[in-house]
Amino acid sequence: MSRNQAGPVGAEPGTSPWIKWTALGVGIGAVLTSSAAGAASGLAAHFARQIVIPARDRVENLDILAVVATGTGQQVILPANDDTTVEGTYSLYFGRGSGHARIGAIRSYVPREGTVQREVEKVYSGDLAAATRGWWSGAAYSVPSDLGLADEEVRIPVDGGTAPAWLVRAEFTAETWAVLIHGRGADRAEALRALHTARGLGLTSLAISYRNDGEAPSAPDGRYGLGMTEWRDVEAAIDYAVSAGARQVVLFGWSMGGAIALQTADLSRHRRRISALVLNGPVINWIEVLAHHAELNKIPAPVGRLGQWLLANDAAKRITGLAAPLDLKSMDWIARAEQLTIPTLILHSEDDEFVPVGASAQLAERNPAFVTFERFHRARHTKEWNVAPGRWEGTVTAWLNALLHEKAMPGGRVRPTGSA
Repeated sequence: MSRNQAGPVGAEPGTSPWIKWTALGVGIGAVLTSSAAGAASGLAAHFARQIVIPARDRVENLDILAVVATGTGQQVILPANDDTTVEGTYSLYFGRGSGHARIGAIRSYVPREGTVQREVEKVYSGDLAAATRGWWSGAAYSVPSDLGLADEEVRIPVDGGTAPAWLVRAEFTAETWAVLIHGRGADRAEALRALHTARGLGLTSLAISYRNDGEAPSAPDGRYGLGMTEWRDVEAAIDYAVSAGARQVVLFGWSMGGAIALQTADLSRHRRRISALVLNGPVINWIEVLAHHAELNKIPAPVGRLGQWLLANDAAKRITGLAAPLDLKSMDWIARAEQLTIPTLILHSEDDEFVPVGASAQLAERNPAFVTFERFHRARHTKEWNVAPGRWEGTVTAWLNALLHEKAMPGGRVRPTGSA
């Protein structure tokens, strides 16, 4: 996630909701008054706008209770919650994003005390001992050098200007590149968790930014397209890779980045160069995801459906601010399962609180020839690597290694060995 952004749909921050309600006093009671129709319409409009308006400020919503010196370094004491009590490696950002520490193993957790004490693996910037509040993130690294990798900052021509990207070259000249696509409310740091795996496979990596993420130029309407517009920036990244010698690419996508990868695979003129998709907690069907978030926010189902209608209809552009309506049905890959003919690996936790795992499992069931599904446990949203890095890296390496070294099938497609 971005060190300077909030955590809406698809974001990394863990405890932050995808859609944060601030002014409307959301609740079923709001639509049961004498002005029920007006209240329902207003609530639906607010719901729709929250989905597509990028959030710019990250809320420091986690207290830093204490930092304790140990014989080997430091440990931090935090409030115990659904994120801070899960084993794994994470980031703690503080000082309005200027400070960053990598947090590791749990050293003490007593539920009745409501606190958890964890190892501080490394402080990259800032004074953690002086910090009082911050936010939790699955983006364990801020820049490629945090992983000991050299990178080049490159600029990719996109609509409205250029978008920054990190280029991390393979050890030897590579004809296959990995294009890494972060999720909604995040930035390219989210994708760095895949760098070692990609490099181990001999891939050159391009961790990109895209419209409205705070680094790339904003779209003219300043709205998320949920994949329908962002894929053009991925197309531009593939243009860059091809011009630099790439003959094929693997798209990695996290959360909404997964939806963007699917759109790119569907619409790109480079479609035949896309040899595989590796998707982490991806949005497979926006209709289901938005219904899930309406339920989480206690929005009556009819109001949630009205919000979806506003996003998808030209007549509602003045309400949503979208330059063009979003075709949510075209991004339903459950309904379009048989049309996905690029080998796809999905890694998804069964307890994902933002993007329910069901659609990923269903897509694999409907298209076993091209979709492989790896179920994780207790990783929550897009933190599969954080909880089980060895398993994540081993799974991706074995699957891609088999795929990239197998002969092409007729029509230029490749099927991974061991596809279910």
